[in-house]
Amino acid sequence: MGFIVEAEVSHDVVLEPPPNFSMVEQGIYRSSFPRPCNFAFLETLNLRSIIYLCPEPYPEENLEFLRSHNIRLFQFGIEGKTEPSLTTLRDSIRGALKILMDVRNHPILIHCKRGKHRTGSLVGCLRRLQNWCLPSVFEEYQHFAGIKSRSDDLKFIETFDIICLRQCLHSIIYHYQGYGSNKRLLLYGDESVRKSQIISS
Repeated sequence: MGFIVEAEVSHDVVLEPPPNFSMVEQGIYRSSFPRPCNFAFLETLNLRSIIYLCPEPYPEENLEFLRSHNIRLFQFGIEGKTEPSLTTLRDSIRGALKILMDVRNHPILIHCKRGKHRTGSLVGCLRRLQNWCLPSVFEEYQHFAGIKSRSDDLKFIETFDIICLRQCLHSIIYHYQGYGSNKRLLLYGDESVRKSQIISS
């Protein structure tokens, strides 16, 4: 009887990921803006944190989901309809990377509105920090951006100051469990990076 109940429950719950959902690394995911129909799927990820890359306020129904699952929200408001200033974009991406590389925030989801340009720019800069070659970085960006790929995003990723970021991250501790990128864990110990909007339960 118990098996039948479990089967019925599993059929009732539809696990629908947000569009453009993908795993970036172990414990790091990306997607478009999650809707309520995606909440059941997000529950399976056991998220600790979300990086939100849009300036608009987070919807109350999404905030309620975060509060009920003790998920923290880190918001970095990057304009999507108009071209953000280079300084704003650079500072936002740098701040988001510091949050992203702190394993205490994992599992973590990165998203903007459609999971293409702003999310792609952040992931692209992460890949450069991981020493990916540029053609591979661009290929991943274009896979998610599709025909709406933006040359300005690719230029930003290419020219992003990785050396400066590494110097700022002097307190990062690298833990390696092999040489594969999916084995790398990064821990950032400076709490001062959390200048973004943080929403806790």
